[in-house]
Amino acid sequence: MAQAPRIGVFGGAFDPPHLAHRALLETALDELKLDRLHVVPTGEAWHKSRQLTAAAHRLAMVQLAFGDVPKICIDTREINRVGPSYTIDSLRQMTAEAAGAEWFLIMGADQAATLTSWHEWEAIVQLAIICVAARAHPSNTNDAIEAERLFPERFLHLSLPALHVSATQIRSNIANGQPVQTLVSEPVARYIADHHLYLSH
Repeated sequence: MAQAPRIGVFGGAFDPPHLAHRALLETALDELKLDRLHVVPTGEAWHKSRQLTAAAHRLAMVQLAFGDVPKICIDTREINRVGPSYTIDSLRQMTAEAAGAEWFLIMGADQAATLTSWHEWEAIVQLAIICVAARAHPSNTNDAIEAERLFPERFLHLSLPALHVSATQIRSNIANGQPVQTLVSEPVARYIADHHLYLSH
């Protein structure tokens, strides 16, 4: 009997996508032995206090940042969806499209720490194994992830070296005229410059 396909999902604002995102995708593909990995840029981010950069720009940067990685599928369903982007809605659609597959939802430790505040979070944990990547400076090092404490069998941890990169830092560097070439790929850096993104207003 054929083995069930192993499919990963990695969502985010990707505002902008950076080298730590790419390292995480490559680690997840390798460690989880994924057959396919959906990269899902956020549409309308209900949980973000700031306005995201236009979806067309974020999607173009995601294609430049990850388009050459084998087994990556850039999934535009959340950008195309009207209204708030809820992970559970995307997961339900995907699992219906690929019945019988094993699903792995990839996220940083900071996202995992807030998982219990997500819309229908318990349903998310039932549909996909949560795969957590460490961040360089976890603010709550001693706190176990609450959702993991409740459903330990639904969590995995990726062995990813701590990477000191964040989209917030990149936006700040650009606004202050500082270089970002070591934080984003060269095509993404060029796209940001060509479209004058993240300059201070």
